[in-house]
Parts: sequence; structure tokens; C-alpha cells
Amino acid sequence: MMYLDAIALVRTLPCLAEPGKIIVIGKPNRSLAEVLPYLATLPGILAYNPEAHTLTFRRPMGFMTLYADRVYITQIKSADEGLELLAALQEAINATWEHRAELIAVTVGRRAPRPFDVWTLLPQTNCKLCGEATCLAFAVGLLQHKRSVLECPPLQADGSLTDRRATLEAMF
Repeated sequence: MMYLDAIALVRTLPCLAEPGKIIVIGKPNRSLAEVLPYLATLPGILAYNPEAHTLTFRRPMGFMTLYADRVYITQIKSADEGLELLAALQEAINATWEHRAELIAVTVGRRAPRPFDVWTLLPQTNCKLCGEATCLAFAVGLLQHKRSVLECPPLQADGSLTDRRATLEAMF
């Protein structure tokens, strides 16, 4: 049984984060509240708030935020691309719903990592070997996907930091 019949494109807005691109706003034909806990089990989740019924995914470029009654997708090239993404999202929601018996619904909130959260996993040596002035600056670069965990030489070389490196690799 399908969960959703459609997600209609209801509006586009200019994307402030990426000039020349748009934000697509879609409206599902029924509330997403019931399926969001299952969608929260998928990879790429940045934040989930079960009380507010919001879920944010990272896309290769931009973000997708699902609310019970609407969907926002950022950094889209055109309304046509937005329609394609809304159709793909509808399929993903239906597939997740169809397999919900195999999933454990997420019932607790999850927030996106902040620079300090990432910094605590770094060596905190401020060695500048990565090209940044501080480990905190490198943490910000990781969060912005402008840097890679592999670019931190101490993290790669120090065997005692293996767990931290694995955690960071899983985050990014």
C-alpha cells in the first residue's frame, strides 16, 4: 500500500545560499507525521525533531527538510529538477513505508553536529598541517563539506585516535 499519492510543487523561492538556484516547496497529499520516524532511520539525517515532526537530510548540494505538511529542497537548478526530486522523494517515502516492519522507528530527537562537537573528536593540536589555523577552523570546514577527515595528518597517523577518526568518517 502506498503512503503518498503525490507531492505537489506549490512554490519556488530564490535560494539565498546559492545565487541562481531555487528552493522548491512541496505539499504532500497527506501528513508525513506517521512516516517521519521511519525516514529518520535512513542515512544522511542531519536533524530530527519528533515533537515538531521535522526531519532534515543533507543532499549532495543543499538540504531537504520534511515537515508533516510540507517539504523544502534547497539549491535546485529549476522547477523541472524540483519536480523530479519531489517524485523521487515520494517513491522513497513509499518504499520506506512499505518496509517499515523491518525498521525501528526513531522516537528521540537528533540534532546536527556543531563545530564544537566535531572539534572534540579532532586531535586539538592546532598544528596547521591541514592548512587551517586551528582545529576548530578545520571542524567548521568538515561541517561545510569543504574539508575531508583525510586532510588531518595527526588524525591519520596517531593510532590512539582510531575511534575518533572512525566516528568522524561516519559523520561525514
